[in-house]
Amino acid sequence: MISEIIKNSRKIVIKIGSNTLSNDEGQINETLLQNIGKQIYHLIQMQKQIVIVSSGARIAGTAAINKWLRKEDMHYKQALCAIGQVELMNAYKKVFNHYDLHIGQMLLTRDDFLDAHRTLNIRNTLFTLVDEGVIPIVNENDTVSVEEITIGDNDSLAAYTANLWNADLLIMMSDIDGVYTKDPKNNEEARLIKEINDIHLIKEQIEMEGKSEFGTGGIQTKIEAARKVNDYGIPMILSNGRKMDILMDLLNNKELATLFLRR
Repeated sequence: MISEIIKNSRKIVIKIGSNTLSNDEGQINETLLQNIGKQIYHLIQMQKQIVIVSSGARIAGTAAINKWLRKEDMHYKQALCAIGQVELMNAYKKVFNHYDLHIGQMLLTRDDFLDAHRTLNIRNTLFTLVDEGVIPIVNENDTVSVEEITIGDNDSLAAYTANLWNADLLIMMSDIDGVYTKDPKNNEEARLIKEINDIHLIKEQIEMEGKSEFGTGGIQTKIEAARKVNDYGIPMILSNGRKMDILMDLLNNKELATLFLRR
């Protein structure tokens, strides 16, 4: 089912999480990012249109200015994101330059999705970039976001982007293979759920707790993102983006993931 959905989807939003992008030292995993770029290029060669929603600005900023690592003040966190956005975009630019592909950055806040005029501008920009063969890379504008206007997490941002763009599919690249009945990192009895049709029911059947050091989401935000896109008739795949060639393996039925699909 996952393979067929990818093959039949033309407009695909790919969300790349912080845990996917970072290595064990908390820096951008350039080898993995190059592998993701290669896979996206392959999808584009298959006549797919791609929009990327990427986390990782704070990781990139922390790696660039290590002396601010333990600063908890919001101003420093936002400053790290400002520095990190440059590092992150340079990393993406380097990857896609290899395939003669251009990227375009879009930094958004919650207010942008609540204002009809801004929403129209976002939509027009997305369509223009994609139609001209440019890959949009969307991220929350952390340097100006405060509690009142923050989107909250890039899982939600990916869902909003997919809905706004009328995407055919949202692929979440995380650090786990999909939704499990329990946390697979500390429970051997955890079982992968291959397909979810009723999100309200699944919330009662699994244990949802904890979040990673760099990520702000966890499984709860991914399930909520799936609900958002499923409400618009868009399927979502939650996959392990840390596995090399994961997109191609899903396409060729060589890997497992969780498919959210409302029937």
